[in-house]
Amino acid sequence: MAAHSQLLSSTFSLLAVLCWGTSDFTGGYASKRSDAFVVTLLAHFSGFVLMTSLALAWHAPFPSRSSQVWALAAGALGGTALAIFYQTLATGKMGLAAPVAAVLGAAIPTGYGMLVEGLPRGLALGGFLLAGVGIWLMSRPDGQSGSSEGIGMALIAGLGFAGFFICINRTGDSSALWSAAHSRLASLVLVGAIVLFRRRVSPLRITDALLGLFAGCLDSLGTLVFIRADQTGRLDAAVVLSSLYPALTVLLARLILREHFTRWKAVGIVAALAAVPLIALQ
Repeated sequence: MAAHSQLLSSTFSLLAVLCWGTSDFTGGYASKRSDAFVVTLLAHFSGFVLMTSLALAWHAPFPSRSSQVWALAAGALGGTALAIFYQTLATGKMGLAAPVAAVLGAAIPTGYGMLVEGLPRGLALGGFLLAGVGIWLMSRPDGQSGSSEGIGMALIAGLGFAGFFICINRTGDSSALWSAAHSRLASLVLVGAIVLFRRRVSPLRITDALLGLFAGCLDSLGTLVFIRADQTGRLDAAVVLSSLYPALTVLLARLILREHFTRWKAVGIVAALAAVPLIALQ
């Protein structure tokens, strides 16, 4: 693959980091105070409206039936995983759950990408290892490193995130806007069904509803640029770079909420930053 193509793909991946990192911070903050599944439902609604509007406004070519099915599958898996992740975050049982979900969600599609596209060249493998270490350390909640509470939900969320990456890759070169819109449609319907049939729904604050809508727009934009990263470069590199978004989430929590983070989180951020050029310039 040409170096400039991989560099373009890496740029899209880092834009996904910007969108997903901010979205995760916003949605996670809202889910701590209001019902996590309702917040997620609002996020998927706003993301679906945004992507569909952009696709229609830009007259994007409608994808084939196969691409639609893969995008719908990606949305169903990713949307459910995100709701489970927010719910676990809201209950405070993150312990090992957060890093397990993050690393599993990146490791499985990375392995799949290497299987179908071959091993990456040169120092990129070292970059993948550094990124994995960074993702683990950045996702680990402070003071909960030994807790295994929520690990089962984390495994489910991680598998859902991994399934999203693999399924969205199967959409091929179809319109990124329509693929993002179809993925949001599936997640909207599925999470909506979960909210509808739940026995108890926690109250929803107006400010948290607005934050959820904002997070959904950012999340869908992250999906859009990730699809373009996958279409212009290697899947494994796109997944690993895009999965570094916890670095931004941690930094936003530090700057906005004044949350303290340990030296291990700082090490994770440094590892993530060191991994970027190794992967981007392969």
